Amino acid sequence: IQALVYNRDFVERNFSRSAELKGVFTLGEKQVNAQEEIRAKKEEADGYKEKVAGLKKLLEGDGATPGKRGDLAGLESAFQERCWEAYGKHKERLSLAFEGFRNSKKDFKAKALYEAEANKSPTVPLDELHKRAETIFGKALSDAQPVPSVSFAELLGYEADPIIKTRVIGKEDVNIAEMIKKLGNSDWVREGRSYYEANEGYCPFCQQKTDEAFEKSLSEYFNESFERDSKAIAALLDNYKTEAARVLQELGQILAAPSGFLDVEKFRSERDLLEAKLRLNAQQLIKKSKEPSQIFEMESVGNLAAAIEGLISDANKKVAEHNSLVKNIGKEKAKLISEVWKHLVEVDLGAAYGEYKTKKAELEGTIKSIEGRIETFGQEARTRDAAIRELEKQTTSVKPTIDAINALLA
Repeated sequence: IQALVYNRDFVERNFSRSAELKGVFTLGEKQVNAQEEIRAKKEEADGYKEKVAGLKKLLEGDGATPGKRGDLAGLESAFQERCWEAYGKHKERLSLAFEGFRNSKKDFKAKALYEAEANKSPTVPLDELHKRAETIFGKALSDAQPVPSVSFAELLGYEADPIIKTRVIGKEDVNIAEMIKKLGNSDWVREGRSYYEANEGYCPFCQQKTDEAFEKSLSEYFNESFERDSKAIAALLDNYKTEAARVLQELGQILAAPSGFLDVEKFRSERDLLEAKLRLNAQQLIKKSKEPSQIFEMESVGNLAAAIEGLISDANKKVAEHNSLVKNIGKEKAKLISEVWKHLVEVDLGAAYGEYKTKKAELEGTIKSIEGRIETFGQEARTRDAAIRELEKQTTSVKPTIDAINALLA
């Protein structure tokens, strides 16, 4: 028969009092070893749980610090306010471009973030956006009428008539021609003919009767060629006056009901300068009709005509653009809205968005790293807890029963 001596060594090998469960003990040498292993596993599990608690504090914060999630929430809130401030700068003149996002800071910020990444429109100057918005977001649009064109071709053609610079003089092989040429007074003689003829052959100055030779010489001097050129000068004067009156009338009609796309002040100034030059040229032609032997210069109105035609052309280009806008108002509106958002995220939020994006990436990276470590340490703690439960099942102890009862109650 084996003799068992219950001395102190036997007690230490086979009996173990539970520090956690008062009045509970294990019996047997294997039970004591299992209890020690449970204690070691528990210490390891507690260590991992402390690490998890520290990381959660770093992640979620406490009363004194906001934690990384709090920092991220603060960053999102600050950028949201920055977006709303940017909207405030434009809501008076470009409000309709932000329709659908004007009543929620959160929605506005989400839209701004989307536009910052997805918007491919060009960055347009703000004054141009304002100008287009007045048209596109203004009252209902309708087609505009083009500014009537005005032709200056005939007027410029009259100015180039060579008769203006032609000396119109009489026949030079008659006996009075030498005297007229010497005195250079053919215009004076021509003017005096009307008085001579009205006075029935008597000189209007000396009142003496002239002979037939003088009368014949006078008639031959002012021959058919002279009369033809004189009539050409008179016709040119009439035509010039008529054409000038037509041009000024058409320009006046444009100014009476000016197009909204015409630079009216500049147009009026050019028209006034044109009228003054036309008046001077008409006076030169009147002088030429009275003194056909003299050479006169006419001031060309070509530059003024080109300037006026340019103003009309510019106005009609704008009319065409406006009418195209009316025709494609839907597309133009969408284009303008996209360009307004582009200006907001590129100009108003450019620096702020870059800083926000960098800090957010850093915080999200840190949060992801912390969450990964929490998961790793948590899994380590759970592994050890599971091992403890298996070891407890192998021991002669009331602990598994206590755990089962507590689990059931829970």
